[in-house]
Amino acid sequence: MSDSFFTHSQDQLKQLARDVLQYAREKGGTDAAVEISEGSGLSVSVRKSKIETIEQNKDKGLGVTVFIGQKRGNASTSDFSPASLRATVEAACNIARFTADDDCAGLADDDMLEKNPQDLQLFYPWDISTEEAVVLAQRAESAAFAVDPRVTNSEGAGVHVQQSHFVAANSRGFIGGYPYSRHTISVAPIAGKGAKMQRDDWYSSVRDAKKLAQPEAIGRYAAERALARLNARKLDTRTCPVLFEAPLAAGLVGALVQATSGGALYRKSTFLLDTLGKAIFPSHIQVSEDPHVIGAIGSAPFDEEGVRTTARDVVKDGVLQGYFLSTYSARKLGMKTTGNAGGSHNLSLTSSRTKKNDDFVAMLKKMGTGLLVTELMGQGTNYVTGDYSRGASGYWVENGVIQYPVEEITIAGNMKDMFQDIVAVGADVLVRGTKQTGSILIEKMVVAGN
Repeated sequence: MSDSFFTHSQDQLKQLARDVLQYAREKGGTDAAVEISEGSGLSVSVRKSKIETIEQNKDKGLGVTVFIGQKRGNASTSDFSPASLRATVEAACNIARFTADDDCAGLADDDMLEKNPQDLQLFYPWDISTEEAVVLAQRAESAAFAVDPRVTNSEGAGVHVQQSHFVAANSRGFIGGYPYSRHTISVAPIAGKGAKMQRDDWYSSVRDAKKLAQPEAIGRYAAERALARLNARKLDTRTCPVLFEAPLAAGLVGALVQATSGGALYRKSTFLLDTLGKAIFPSHIQVSEDPHVIGAIGSAPFDEEGVRTTARDVVKDGVLQGYFLSTYSARKLGMKTTGNAGGSHNLSLTSSRTKKNDDFVAMLKKMGTGLLVTELMGQGTNYVTGDYSRGASGYWVENGVIQYPVEEITIAGNMKDMFQDIVAVGADVLVRGTKQTGSILIEKMVVAGN
């Protein structure tokens, strides 16, 4: 591991973690867990080729949770000196003493902990100078401006470089950690003039900078997206098929995670309560989770509690096979943790109906006449009832061909129906963070316009 990025080695972080657990024992903690992290990064942004911001970050932090019986307290610090670590542990113990007993509190069971974490190759440091980063951002933005004279302005282009590492440990013998990185190039051009202006954006975000899309390709595509939106119209209210473009379709996978996560389930604040073993999608839909994809953004050998992660089917032939649970939420539900403290890992939604050549154009043909959605606004999902209503813009499609851009519309439905009404998933697969899917076609939704 390159020491130039971090001031502490993994071994030094592990020693700090052991010290903290020792202090917690001395102070009367019956159990304790600690996480220590350190990171460095660079962010630059340019607008109209002039530098707007340059930020360099170096940060570190330590958080400790102490259990006294079934009382829990936590505290954090960014100072790694022995005196500060002792004071932080003491603060956590004092908080624990004054909290109520919680029979679900406590560390994960020993048999769930990952004792031999595998190396998933998540660290690709990018030794790039500020000047080089600025040039990359300028190349992306210049490429956007070069597409068409109607690209008149820009919200800017940016390059973001981050490398971090951490160690997590607890008093049950778990200790593990690793370095990881994530790098991004983004650009947001504006087309048109005056009241008729339209913006769009595109980005590439990966762990290994060598796998980033070329800045010119990102700029060109972002500009083409903005230009395609010019002269947008409004629609009359109607019910029709809706095709979610792949980047937005990933948001539907995110909604599934939120609705089947432990917190929502034990608080009974989800429209998917008690749906384990029930069909929540049509039988052609599969959702799988694979935390061990080498080099992927959503990969992790263990979750935030040190629980080992495992590949599994979340939805098989439309039927929900498992929830997303941490140790605490699992105990609340009388179940076992699924290794999802901290979220999901590399979720993939697929359809057994998808053929190799079901690209974006083929998906438009499948829809025939309806709405292609390329942007959503606002937070219009009620997870208790499943009611869904969001501002949208996109394109009106007839006979499988885009006719014109549309804006200032609202799409509405209920998530339960939307999941059941998925008729096709495209082969135009895109990874967005920890989720991946192609475009998703929903049989019918209400599109509210004029």
